[in-house]
Amino acid sequence: MQSARPGQIIDNAPLSSQIDFSRFPMRVGTRSYHSREHQEREREQLWMKIWQIAGRAEEIPEAGDWMVHRIFDQSFVLVRGRDGVVRGFVNACRHRGNAFCEGKGRSARFTCPYHNWSYGLDGQLLAVAKPDFEGTVEEFVGNKEDLGLIRVPVEVFAGFVFINPDPDAAPLSEFLGDVADLLAPYHLEEMVPVGMNVRETIESNWKVVMDAFQEGYHVQGVHPELAGMTKLSRERCGFFGNHAVTVVPFGSPELADLGPEHEIEGYLSLPVANFPGFAEALPRLAELAADLRDKDGNLQLPEGVTPLSLLQRAVREILTAKGLDVSGLTDNQMSDYQYWLLFPNVFMQVRSGDATVITAEPHLSGDPNRSTWRVIALQWLPPEQREAQRTELTEIAEGDHFPYFLALEQDYVQMAIQQRGLRNSALEYQTLTRQEPKLAHFHAALERWYEHEPA
Repeated sequence: MQSARPGQIIDNAPLSSQIDFSRFPMRVGTRSYHSREHQEREREQLWMKIWQIAGRAEEIPEAGDWMVHRIFDQSFVLVRGRDGVVRGFVNACRHRGNAFCEGKGRSARFTCPYHNWSYGLDGQLLAVAKPDFEGTVEEFVGNKEDLGLIRVPVEVFAGFVFINPDPDAAPLSEFLGDVADLLAPYHLEEMVPVGMNVRETIESNWKVVMDAFQEGYHVQGVHPELAGMTKLSRERCGFFGNHAVTVVPFGSPELADLGPEHEIEGYLSLPVANFPGFAEALPRLAELAADLRDKDGNLQLPEGVTPLSLLQRAVREILTAKGLDVSGLTDNQMSDYQYWLLFPNVFMQVRSGDATVITAEPHLSGDPNRSTWRVIALQWLPPEQREAQRTELTEIAEGDHFPYFLALEQDYVQMAIQQRGLRNSALEYQTLTRQEPKLAHFHAALERWYEHEPA
């Protein structure tokens, strides 16, 4: 019997059909997707006051490594100090406000190129140029201790660097709440980007991106090739403050009804392009099934053993043999993807050993009909393999496009089409269904945030 694990909370979450929808808005206004006035409200009340992902901690691995994070017209520098701590500062010199960093790099100190004021990696003012002044630095500028770079809250969780432009923000742990404990057993901090690590412009509002990845209702319309593995009647949903998660048990009930042989064969023939996380486990599944065949080749499953439990066992064995600690994960977490919304703009599809993380932010141009998204495919690899297989961030130039795998490409195209429809002034609102509980929760959370109500 399994000992208690955090994932059991999700395994036993209520079915989506059991959710009380009376507390959610089932009509969502369309102006918030294209109105500049609404986007200005979001800027002040949401983006300037909330924790958001600025990048992966591995992007600034060594002391002195830094990168710039921008949101609207605000610019921040994230730097790893000599003590290994990642800190954040407003990207403006305290002398005349000059932005002193662009992109990413490595420095022993920050020196503003305008007048050569320099700052330590901890943000403290180190020196000022005073070529024609004979007095002390204090006589020249006043109290040097008051002229360090302006700090902003920065914390690292699950390998991601989070930043909050609000200097009075509550700690990230308080913002995440129970979510931190529920995600911890996946060891996301040990995963690295492999194969896909892309940032580009998408022709839709950032909320269109978040909406799309919070429901499986569109699978039958946009991703018909995946419909056989998505049964929304089995979807479970959990709410954790403003954050939320759904999970659909892996596998096809119709395939299971055909018997164990057909179910095993269905798993062994999974298209690994769509299910890369299972690729290494499938040969082990074939071995486990072979060990359970009688002399005539018939599959004989012991009591309590199912084709799905064999797949879950195969995944656990493969990951454990490679050195990944999966002891904190349930059997269902070996096969089932959890689909998380980390409010307000992080979608995370996570399973033992791999995750896909998508973030969406308002476009720097200020156009509410566009956004910038980043897609990261994370995999757990043994430590000695991580550097060799790590995929660096690719910035896609305006007007160019990255060729995603089929399902993600379908989403990319569809979201731009939806944005065009949402801009029609005669369409005042969208109508949600009871197959979209996480989406309804998301919009309720947004309204709570704007009204400063507790989650």
